[in-house]
Amino acid sequence: MRYDLNLLPVFLALMEERSVTRAAERLGITQPALSNALTRLRALLQDPLFIRARYGMQPTPKAEELAPAIAEALASLDGLVRGQQAFDPASAQRLVTIAPNSYVEYVLVPALVARLRALAPGIRLRLTPYGADLAETGVVSGATAMVFGRIDDPPDNLVVQHLMDDGLACVVRADHPDIGTRMTRRQYERLKHVNMLPPGRLRAGLFQRLERAQLKREVAVSVTHFLAIPELVAVTDYCATLPRQICRRLAGDARLKVLPAPVDLGSFPVQMAWHVRYRDDPAHRWLRELVVAVAAELAQSEAG
Repeated sequence: MRYDLNLLPVFLALMEERSVTRAAERLGITQPALSNALTRLRALLQDPLFIRARYGMQPTPKAEELAPAIAEALASLDGLVRGQQAFDPASAQRLVTIAPNSYVEYVLVPALVARLRALAPGIRLRLTPYGADLAETGVVSGATAMVFGRIDDPPDNLVVQHLMDDGLACVVRADHPDIGTRMTRRQYERLKHVNMLPPGRLRAGLFQRLERAQLKREVAVSVTHFLAIPELVAVTDYCATLPRQICRRLAGDARLKVLPAPVDLGSFPVQMAWHVRYRDDPAHRWLRELVVAVAAELAQSEAG
């Protein structure tokens, strides 16, 4: 049986984007062209595949069943082709999708973008949300090139690499009436706190560390991004417990002061993971090495 292999990337794009508009943008084709490809897919696979729903395109049970096999087949073909291609970062033109958690997006991505601008100006990054479920990022299917954060229990088709470790410190407003240059356990427990609620493992990690240290914390407000924290702390007597790399950036804000945590809360890992299809991809390997170098520089600056 003869069929058009170009239809399979359309299937995966629709599966992951759940939107004709976003899938067409991702593939660099028009919406009518994508709709035409979907019609041909439906005829080929003898199933509606995607049904219009209130919030986008809902895959049918048949589409859900076919998705893993199609993703794996395309991954094998893609890896075979890419492994034969030469890569010159200075002249490369491509869009790379990555999924950093909010910590990595704040700490590592700006340095990575600056390095790419100098070494590979034609490589553009597209960031997709990082959640508790790795499959939602697209990295498990290989649609997303890399995922960054704390990666526990990865599936067998992902390669995980350690990048760096970070610890925790505290931030209060510079003219806090009760806190000087150090903070005691008692002071920490009497303060009200700003809590960070990222979508992933860091949230659970901090609560577990506080529990192990038998350190109590009264949370007054919870936020979903690091950028909200300095504005809250600067106008209240609240305290925030944050990764040290975040605190280093906030230390330049004259409204704030950074203090060691009253007890040692240990460290947490920052990791990178990618689909095995990219193991021998020259471009992906180059980008991985660049990420490792940037992370090493950040870790060194913290140690220094």
